[in-house]
Amino acid sequence: MYEVPDQTGKTIVITGANSGTGKEAAARLAAAGAQVIMAVRTPEKGEQAKAEILRRHPAAKLEVRRIDLADLASVRGFADDLLAAGAPLDVLVNNAGVMAPPDRHTTADGFELQFGSNFLGPFALTMYLLPLLLRADNPRVTTMSSGTANFGRINFDDLQWERRYSPTRSYAQSKLADLILSVRLAEIAGERGWNLRSTAAHPGYTRTNLQTAGAGIGRDKPARGLLGSLPILPSQDVEQGAEPLLYAAGDPSARSGEYYGPTGRFGLVGPSGPAKITRRARDEKVSARLWDVAERLTGTHLPA
Repeated sequence: MYEVPDQTGKTIVITGANSGTGKEAAARLAAAGAQVIMAVRTPEKGEQAKAEILRRHPAAKLEVRRIDLADLASVRGFADDLLAAGAPLDVLVNNAGVMAPPDRHTTADGFELQFGSNFLGPFALTMYLLPLLLRADNPRVTTMSSGTANFGRINFDDLQWERRYSPTRSYAQSKLADLILSVRLAEIAGERGWNLRSTAAHPGYTRTNLQTAGAGIGRDKPARGLLGSLPILPSQDVEQGAEPLLYAAGDPSARSGEYYGPTGRFGLVGPSGPAKITRRARDEKVSARLWDVAERLTGTHLPA
């Protein structure tokens, strides 16, 4: 098991910290000494996760706060509370997401659910919290992407999937957008001389509730997830599946602009290491256009 380096003195925000890779990351980063803010949509579930982590690590410093990444007002409210306190933020982990709901749903702001909550919400949160991150000594933004980003396209003609919704293609688009966010933020940090690392990770095929939760949205009965019909694929438990995220968020050796994931069979399982960034995430024209669109849709901008 990957041993997280000492995180004493760091304050870390993790979205989606009540389950799956987010919960595991919260537990292990807190066990390494960090003060972890568990940013969750349902505080009751966050408190349950906090209690479970404290049973494993009684000295863990954890705080549950509510955020709904599918509601930009909620994202702004969460950020405003941290900005009002004014304390530096060492790490932001954009982990939360929804995966392949079978029918098209929209966010509180009218965006297609996956594009809105997987990309626009984290984009806005990152923009809002950059002033606090830039006050820290060695700040970092780590964004969870997915292997499906390799198959994604940014469909500027129908970003919100209003004409012909596809659960899998819209998910792939949102995860490619996350990877573009991470790569472009690293470039911007370099251009502006910011001491900020922007890293990305993917969990391979990790068994969590992500696959089933998204597939069950809007359905009375549980549904099979995106990978549930492919039992022959190698998979791993959450302890190992969270390790690329932990490495990208907490290891001194993780490099800005890089991408980390499992290095075993098909890139789905195994020890963490560098992952290949699809050329679509490095397309300068696509990245610049997507960034402009995200700023316009969220009403957020880079700090002066």
